[in-house]
Amino acid sequence: MDMHRTGIEDYYIIKGSKKLRYGYTTGTCAAASAGAAALMLLSGQSISSYPLLTPGGIRLDLEILCTERGEGFVSCGVRKDSGDDPDSTDGILVCAKVTLSAEPGIRIDGGEGVGRVTRSGMAVAAGEAAINPVPREMIRRQVMQAASAHDYAGGLDVVIFVPGGREIAAKTFNPKLGIEGGISILGTSGVVVPMSEQALIDSIRLEMKMLAASGHSVLMVSPGNYGEKFAKEHLLADPAAFLKCSNFVGETVDMAPGFGIKGILFVAHIGKFIKVSGGIMNTHSKCSDARAELMAAFALRAGAERETAARILDTVTTEEALELMEAAGLKQKAMQLAADRAKYYLQQRCEGSMETEVILFSTGSGFLAQTDGAGRLLDAMR
Repeated sequence: MDMHRTGIEDYYIIKGSKKLRYGYTTGTCAAASAGAAALMLLSGQSISSYPLLTPGGIRLDLEILCTERGEGFVSCGVRKDSGDDPDSTDGILVCAKVTLSAEPGIRIDGGEGVGRVTRSGMAVAAGEAAINPVPREMIRRQVMQAASAHDYAGGLDVVIFVPGGREIAAKTFNPKLGIEGGISILGTSGVVVPMSEQALIDSIRLEMKMLAASGHSVLMVSPGNYGEKFAKEHLLADPAAFLKCSNFVGETVDMAPGFGIKGILFVAHIGKFIKVSGGIMNTHSKCSDARAELMAAFALRAGAERETAARILDTVTTEEALELMEAAGLKQKAMQLAADRAKYYLQQRCEGSMETEVILFSTGSGFLAQTDGAGRLLDAMR
């Protein structure tokens, strides 16, 4: 049996030597499901696919699955295709139930597996289903088109639901954002661009906006999970104002003053932040490395012999470099120099518009160094 062609197969990007496919968003799936359900409800007919023009201008033909009819309602679903973008929602069914209503107008809500917003600062008001404005408008437009095509002037209730969405949401940002009970229905262009750095940056921005709206003016930021774990185990801190910035150190610093953030305490593994001590603000290995070179430079500044610096240049990991510094009695001084230099470049990046402090650690050595104001920011968060 031939696979159903949606039209997204014709869209891709070339990244390195790889051809990466586009996908389509949960918002697109929800809109197609709602449009198809409304069409089947009002026409009495069955359809196997549904055409939809995304806000980004890509025309799709989406397969309609799991159709169910009942007294005054039709429900159906569309399976999400994230293309080659790593996404925990890839392959899920996004469904819509459309029901006739005596009350005029179109009402849109979320059902099982769609999260509900519990905090302010989101694109959707607290208490509402986590269906973002663009997908909500897409859903409304498709349902209105079906009503217009069949001269229906009555009311329609639309409920978007996602089987298994509650479990999938645990793998997303939603629990940290205060969205409970399921996933969010997202998307502004209707399509998913594979390996989208912008999507990650947008997630960081949204989370920072939420923290600021909750009254946090000082944040603890780490590139990953290690920083949060280190803070809990070694700094005796479990701050509500914790944010993961991934590799986007520079972008995180750039956006903070706009939300009224007065200080950021970076708690970071040396493997990532040794790069920041060299002024590198995107720490992804594809964008930058220079770890061994920077470790060797700080060892030299701390008084290392040429032979020690040469051996550090030959290391593969920062843990290896730290062992050589430890053996030479240079680790503490070198790491303090690295922390202070990272702060220097962070201050350059934000042009002194807020405090930026640094705590460095490693897996093997634990705490390495902290800048002079780190304790003050830590106390403020405690």
